[in-house]
Amino acid sequence: MKRRDLIVGAITSVIVSIGGAGTALAEKYPISRADIQKVPPKYRRKRVRFFSDYPPGTIVVDTRKKYLYLVQPAGKAIRYGIGVGRQGFSWSGAAVIKRKAKWPTWTPPESMVARDEFAAQWAGGMPGGPKNPLGARALYLFQGNVDTLYRIHGTFAPSSIGKAVSSGCIRMINADVADLYERVPTGTRVVVLQGRSPEVSEDGMPTKRRRLLSIFE
Repeated sequence: MKRRDLIVGAITSVIVSIGGAGTALAEKYPISRADIQKVPPKYRRKRVRFFSDYPPGTIVVDTRKKYLYLVQPAGKAIRYGIGVGRQGFSWSGAAVIKRKAKWPTWTPPESMVARDEFAAQWAGGMPGGPKNPLGARALYLFQGNVDTLYRIHGTFAPSSIGKAVSSGCIRMINADVADLYERVPTGTRVVVLQGRSPEVSEDGMPTKRRRLLSIFE
């Protein structure tokens, strides 16, 4: 029996070792879970009631409130806190995710290369990694075959969540963008809202519908 136990133990150790190696290979760099605690509670990932006309699976970005919603069935959504960069405020509308990348390469736009010494060093592209501004994941938005240059991406600066920041598009802590990455396939529709929008509401029905009903009260 002892010999059998030793054999079983050895086999188990090999299986665990292989499994651990597979897990290590799955993620090139560690993703900090501690960052979640550095984000203000109101911007931490949460399942919320969500009333809108968008079908489940749609991503809705509210740049004013600094939230990204992944619409779920039965009037629910997964809400993530975001930081909104300069490029994030420059575009609104609908697009689809045409490309997804883990630990993406960052290629700064020409305008940034011209004014920023750090960006100029990486004009040819910065490889993915712990110092890359795009963080652990990036989702690339297209309209047809045209790249909008709009990105949903990670960040190594959790203190920027819930704020307007100087650069980038829509940033999320790496743990959150990794979670979103696994939940949405390419082809997912993304709607970016700027300013006040009556189309979505966490606390009840959409504002337009609420106003319509109030006429008859």
